[in-house]
Amino acid sequence: MEISLSMANSNAWASPGELESDVYLVERALDGDIVGFEKLVARYQNKLIGYVARMTNGDRDEAEDIVQETFIKAYRSLDGFRGQSSFSTWIYKISTNLCIDHARARKRRPQSAYSLDEPFDKDGDDKGGREIADDRYEPGKGVERDEMRQMVRETVAAMPEKQRQVLVMCDLQGMAYEEIAANLDIPLGTVKSRIFHARADLARRLRPYMSGAK
Repeated sequence: MEISLSMANSNAWASPGELESDVYLVERALDGDIVGFEKLVARYQNKLIGYVARMTNGDRDEAEDIVQETFIKAYRSLDGFRGQSSFSTWIYKISTNLCIDHARARKRRPQSAYSLDEPFDKDGDDKGGREIADDRYEPGKGVERDEMRQMVRETVAAMPEKQRQVLVMCDLQGMAYEEIAANLDIPLGTVKSRIFHARADLARRLRPYMSGAK
């Protein structure tokens, strides 16, 4: 009943230009309007799934679990959001910390086989799930494409955690250096250094494959 009442009166709280701001939606959620937080979830869910999936070696199921855990933790801690950083930075930081926690837990259990079915793309789109590639047409290209995807995924997955974080955020999520620095709470110079070394490491690891493919 309380939520329904808040929903009915929510549009009277701000001008049309303010209705879509993260800050305003946070304020709505803090005032007890669950719809405000649901809008934040809708706004960031797909981006976070794309980000977390790459941080968890392409495991979409685990990524969805982590993102769900991210939003639960964010909702419970919403009164601790002070607005000193953007909501985007705050939610990504929660997600990143949970990725680290899950990575540590993963090291303590047997590793499962690496999936070759998850596409390695840049758009973070969450349409559908894993699909089995159909290589009946131009099978040679299909095999070559799958091998490249596997090589890139395994290479990124094998990188040190700190390098993988910045590489995914910068080159796959399209975040600015300043945003990454705020997200990870590290100096801007450290971000640039880690990205430089991560790209160099990726190129070095892929060089033998690329040379053989010529």
